[in-house]
Amino acid sequence: MAAPTNTFKQALTQGKRQIGCWMSFAEPITAEIMGTAGFDWLVIDGEHAPNDIRSIRDQLMALANSASHPVVRIPVGETWLIKMVLDAGAQTILVPIVESAEQARELVRACRYPPEGVRGVGASASRATTYGTTSNYIQTADQEICLLVQVENRAGMAALDEILQVDGVDGVFIGPADLSTDMGFQGNSKAPEVREVIADALSRTKAAGKAPGILGTNEEATQTYLEMGAQFLAVGIDVMLLTQASRALAKEWKAK
Repeated sequence: MAAPTNTFKQALTQGKRQIGCWMSFAEPITAEIMGTAGFDWLVIDGEHAPNDIRSIRDQLMALANSASHPVVRIPVGETWLIKMVLDAGAQTILVPIVESAEQARELVRACRYPPEGVRGVGASASRATTYGTTSNYIQTADQEICLLVQVENRAGMAALDEILQVDGVDGVFIGPADLSTDMGFQGNSKAPEVREVIADALSRTKAAGKAPGILGTNEEATQTYLEMGAQFLAVGIDVMLLTQASRALAKEWKAK
C-alpha cells in the first residue's frame, strides 16, 4: 500500500488554479467547519496562530474526510519540526522566510528520506502511515510531499531565481505583509513599488515551472493577485471572516 496521492501537488503540477483559505483559530472544530466550505486547500497556520504539534495533528484529523487539502505552515524551517509535521500526516508544508537556495535545498532534504534526505525513518508508529498499515510508505512518500517556500523579504527576492532552480521546491508563496514591511512600507502591500515586486516574482515563478502563490485579504488585492497570475491563491482568513461578519451583523441590528 503506497502513500496517498497528494491531489494538491498533482493539481499544481497540472497548472490548475487552487483557491484556498487561512485557518488561524487552531481548533479542530473550526477546521472541520472550514473543510465543508468547498475550498481547494486550507492552511493550518503554525507561524502566527497558537498551534502546536498536537493541535496541528488534530486539525489534520478533522480535515481527513474533507475535499480541501491541508497545508501546514510551520513557524520556522527546522528539520526536526518538519519531521514531526510529516509524521503527523501532513503532505504539504509551507515554510516562511526562505532567503536562499541553500536554505531551500536543506528544506527539500528535510522532507525526503535517505539517501536523498534526512527525514527520520520512524513513521511506522505515526499517523502518516495510518499507524503501520501503509506498508510501502517509506518507498513512496517522497514523491507525494509538496514543499512550498515563502519568499517575503528583499533577501529572498534577490535570491528568487536561484531558489526557483532547486529541485524539490514545488511552489513559491509571496508574503505581501512581510515583503512590504521589509521594503519600508510597514504592511502597505498596495504600494506601487511593492505591487511591482510581487507581480515580477509571480511571473518569474511561473516561468520557472513552479507554482506561484499568495494571500489576499480583501477583494481588491485578491483580484489583483489573480490577474497577476497567482495559481494557488488564498482568499481569506477564518478569524477575519468571523470578525467582519459578526461586527457587520451587530452594527446592522443595533442601528434599527
